[in-house]
Amino acid sequence: MNRTTSTTDSAPLLAAHSLTLRAGIRTLVESLTLSFGAGEIWCVAGANGAGKTTLIGALAGLRASAAGRVEIDGRALEDWAPVRLAQRRALMPQDVHDAFSASVLDIVLLNRYPHLAGWGWERDEDRVAAHDALAALGLEALVTRDVLSLSGGERQRVALAAVLCQDAPLLLLDEPLSHLDLHHQIACLEALVRWVSIDARTIVFSCHDLNLARRYATHALLLDGRGGFHAGPVREVLTPARASDAFGHPLVLIRDGPHEALVPALSRGPVPSPGGEA
Repeated sequence: MNRTTSTTDSAPLLAAHSLTLRAGIRTLVESLTLSFGAGEIWCVAGANGAGKTTLIGALAGLRASAAGRVEIDGRALEDWAPVRLAQRRALMPQDVHDAFSASVLDIVLLNRYPHLAGWGWERDEDRVAAHDALAALGLEALVTRDVLSLSGGERQRVALAAVLCQDAPLLLLDEPLSHLDLHHQIACLEALVRWVSIDARTIVFSCHDLNLARRYATHALLLDGRGGFHAGPVREVLTPARASDAFGHPLVLIRDGPHEALVPALSRGPVPSPGGEA
């Protein structure tokens, strides 16, 4: 089990201290102590059922832990007032369900709620933030569309625009690339890279595509589904040996000039030894 902690002179934007998460009798994560620093993009990876969604929910303060605590800006989650917490962290859940008809612009504007005052009416600056978030993901043409008329991929991109519009420095994204074709996956990741480069921002997202994670994330947290994990710089964590163990299938690393890719081995065999590559 490898634990690499980011350190800064002040309290990190997000930190977990001896965090333990369980699902029934299963331990998903045991004693995770980790800091997520400004300018970092963390990918949470692991097989289905390994605890990715549970972990992101716990980091957001929406799931109780069996032990340990989560802090934002050095303060425990339970000590934050809800509105102030929403100004510091934004959560994109894995599934979005629309209960009523509304325009795309209005859906994105909902995430400005933590910044509203008085009677809660949106200001010009809130509308500008919504339009900027939609533009960042190439969604300008959808502004007046009814959200119920969108495809799954379009709705997913609108959900991502909404959390960008919330203007919190910490984004927790559960499977933000689901329902997206490769072109839009890359466009969204490039938009997130640009977003995190502004001020002191941090992103934690779950993802099944290890190669996109190796390309765009700066760090990775790999869950093995048995309580163990590896955390640190992305290419030190998402290695053939560690990924093979976590996913239960041998993977090899192939290279073509400067490009690398983790791919399934042609036949099942022993899991590669640590550091093993092809």
